[in-house]
Formats: sequence, structure tokens, C-alpha cells
Amino acid sequence: MLLKGKVIVVYGAGGAVGSAVSRAFAKEGAQVFATGRRLEPVTRIVKGIVAAGGAAEAAQVDALDEQAVEHHLDDVIKKAGKIDVSFNAIGIPQQGIQGIPLAELSVDSFTLPVTTYAKSQFVTARAAARRMTAQHSGVILMHTPEPARLGAPLVGGMGPAWAAMEGLSRGLSAELASQGVRSLVLRTTGIPETATIDVVFDLHAKPAGMTRQQFQSLIEGMTHRRQSTTLAELADVAAFLASDRANAMTGTVANLTGGAIVD
Repeated sequence: MLLKGKVIVVYGAGGAVGSAVSRAFAKEGAQVFATGRRLEPVTRIVKGIVAAGGAAEAAQVDALDEQAVEHHLDDVIKKAGKIDVSFNAIGIPQQGIQGIPLAELSVDSFTLPVTTYAKSQFVTARAAARRMTAQHSGVILMHTPEPARLGAPLVGGMGPAWAAMEGLSRGLSAELASQGVRSLVLRTTGIPETATIDVVFDLHAKPAGMTRQQFQSLIEGMTHRRQSTTLAELADVAAFLASDRANAMTGTVANLTGGAIVD
């Protein structure tokens, strides 16, 4: 098992990405502390993990609340003695944010994702870093779609928000890697299995005069393999990056876009 003995905290564990990665971490032997702003969906995920033989615990934590994040990590340390990996997978509703030209977008709609994602990722990464540097080991993981790197129309403030996350990850690595703490980003295409991307594709398809499926086909046609990243693919690579086998990787992006972005 890649992650046997690892203690991992996942924020936004009730969502599609957070739940898939939480399951993958547990399957590889990690003890998963799954959190979310709403407890019910996180509890449901944890029950499934435990039923499958994994180790997991649910907690209600708002990843934008500095004190809540700090208190929860204190609790994790008391119970498990350490934190090896922190993965923040929170998201926000995309209606009123994507599908609108920048020239027509309100200031509030543009800045909402920028401030929300940057604040949440900083709050959780800083809390993890404080504890990981003390133990001289740890991994901070983030997830961004391809507009973090590519100029894409009608994504509003999401592109800048995702780009800021990648910039934050590089900064964390520059400061923390010498102390044993790695920071990495998983970059994917939009993942059609998720409810969020289902909404996003619809928001983009309508202005283009397409159906949602036609828009998905257009986007997938821009990749080398003509298909989107899957949740399973993202989760598998997240487990690898969180493991000691990826010790040489830090301050970089794991490119899972299937050729949509070529480094």
C-alpha cells in the first residue's frame, strides 16, 4: 500500500473530487480525516470508506474559517500524532461566474472565486505547514483545471483563481521543501463525472449555440487522447504524489490534461 501509516486531511471531502481522492487515499492504507462545510455528505463518504475496510473520520470544518481549520488540525494531531498530507478540494457554485464575458461581469462575481480559493487554500496550507515543518515531513496538494495555465474564454475569475493556487503552491515549495514539506498541484481537464462540470459545460455551451454534449466533445477534441480526465485518474495520481515514492516532486504541477496542455 502506497500510503500505509499516513495521516491525511481532506477539505471538501463531500464533493466529487474530494470524495474520490479520499477513497483512493484510504484504499492505499491512509487514515483519512475527511472534512466539509456540511457534515452529512462527508459522513456518507466516510461510512462508505469504513464499510470497504478503510480508516476514516468525518468532521464539519469550513475551510475558509481560520480558527475552525486550526482547531480541527489540533484534534487530528491529538488523535493521530501527526499530519502527513493536506488536500484542499473545496469548490463554489459556478452560476453567475462562468459563461459571462469579462466586459459584462460584475466586480463581485469576478473577485468571488479569486478571494475564496486563495483564502481557503492559504488557510489550510498554512495550518498544515506549521505542523509539517515541526515534524520535517509532509505534502500539501491542490487541484486545478487547465484554465489555470491556458487563456480560456468565459471563465470569469476562475482562471485567475486557479492560477493563484498554482503560484501559491510554488511559493510554499520554495519556502518549505528544505524543511521536508512538499507542495504540488494536480492539473486536469474539466471532469464530466462531476456535477460542477456538468453545470459549467452547460454555461459555456449556451452562448456558443451548442448542446452540452457538443461542447464537451469540442473540449475533448483539444486533448491528444480525445477524452477528459476521469476522477479515477485524478485520484490514483493524487495517491502517488502523496506517497514517499514521489519524494523528488515538489513545486511543480502533475499534468493530467491528456495533452490539452503540453509542457
